[in-house]
Amino acid sequence: MSTQFLRLEDGASWHGCVLAYGHFTTIHPGHIRYLRHAHGLGKQLVVALIGDGKANYAFQQQDRAEALSLLGIADAVLLLEADELNAAIEALKPVVLVLGNEFKNNAEIQTTLLQQRQQGGTVQFHAGEIHYATADLLSGSERDLRQQRLSLFQAACRRQRIEQGQLHDAINSWRSTRLIVLGDTIVDQYAACEAIGMSAEAPVVVVRELEHKNFIGGAAVVAAHITALGAQCDFISVVGADSTAELVRQQLAVQGIGDGLSTDPTRPTTFKKRYLVENQKLFRVSRLEEHNLDAAVEDQVIAQLQKLAHHADGIVVSDFVYGVVTPRILEVVHQLAKEHSLLLFGDLQCSTQVGSVTRFENFSLLCPNEREARLALQDKDSGLERLSQRLLQITGSERLVMKLGPEGFIAYDRQSDSTLSNQAFPALSVNPLDVAGAGDSLLALFATGLASGQAMMPTAALACCMAALAVETMGNTPISANALRSSLQEVLQP
Repeated sequence: MSTQFLRLEDGASWHGCVLAYGHFTTIHPGHIRYLRHAHGLGKQLVVALIGDGKANYAFQQQDRAEALSLLGIADAVLLLEADELNAAIEALKPVVLVLGNEFKNNAEIQTTLLQQRQQGGTVQFHAGEIHYATADLLSGSERDLRQQRLSLFQAACRRQRIEQGQLHDAINSWRSTRLIVLGDTIVDQYAACEAIGMSAEAPVVVVRELEHKNFIGGAAVVAAHITALGAQCDFISVVGADSTAELVRQQLAVQGIGDGLSTDPTRPTTFKKRYLVENQKLFRVSRLEEHNLDAAVEDQVIAQLQKLAHHADGIVVSDFVYGVVTPRILEVVHQLAKEHSLLLFGDLQCSTQVGSVTRFENFSLLCPNEREARLALQDKDSGLERLSQRLLQITGSERLVMKLGPEGFIAYDRQSDSTLSNQAFPALSVNPLDVAGAGDSLLALFATGLASGQAMMPTAALACCMAALAVETMGNTPISANALRSSLQEVLQP
């Protein structure tokens, strides 16, 4: 769909449209949800775009208008001189005015709302539908969707002035970086099966296991990614006194990861088995204990942290809420970070457990997904921008990556004057094979990049490529620096 650019004098031919409004300095999936909702309320959608005269925006109005047109959602973009929304309503006489939820209690806009209603129109406040999956493949071919996402990625890099050579240099600089990864150890087993049929004794599918393969997962795969990217890494965790723990130790040795494992005979090494038929997951069985560590094992973990901290550039906390990252250990992490000037990177995954990312206070970076953020803040209504800003404020985090599953992620960076900038990056993989572990790969790359001294947005561009590689294989396979370099050649080719 071709998007037209309008001025106020063109409004007569657009009477009865749906009108949206904003500055759209950087477009992210929250805006896309909002615009798609607005587009579904009528036959034509016009976006009134605030002009450059209103504020000192990072991008000029023409650039913002072109970014809106690339989305293919709005029929027209109305270019305002400043923020004359009243004049836009008078000129277009919209049947519905759609505003973000942040305008609900805004006293300054009440006269504008009254004007819209006096003209016979209605007002909606909406942040767009919240969803955690995508139906994009129902509305376009895989090839077209991939090209669209590549275009969005390349546009994001242009806006942030990110060049391919800069990213290659960043990868080469990681060799001198050293990180500690702290968190829960998981062994993931994937069992390839053949479907036999339905059972005669119960309505269940019967499968025959053909073969299986083990992968180190949880916080362990974060450490594996970091090492594969070329950095040095020590892994601190707790395992059981079992054969699964021996498998973990062997894999750490093979991959060159420092072994800081402690053994707790009272808790088996967390083990998850997934059954698949032709790459389709049927179900998962988990063997785990979730109670917190006892004091003696806590002491061992703390001793490992104290031993390794003075060699490190940062600590990565990958918490699956299985009891390893206790309040006491987290307190020691903060003390060591302050003592040795370490960066702290945190991710708390609670898909089936009870946890909250807000327990990670004053970290250098947090990497929650949207569902985890909404659960932590008990907020199901706010738009993504408001949600992210609240989380940053409550936790005191310096930076944030809001993961949005098939919609990619939004990277937030705090500038030297404490203002926030953000940039959305799309999910480059349109039809992923296995999304388990995508978040772990993101955390590993952000920690490696930021700990090496690179800026947030170039690191985010590399993380976008990293996640696309991670979901293209079944199971947690560490992504190497060479694979990342090859991916850059593909997505940033002229």
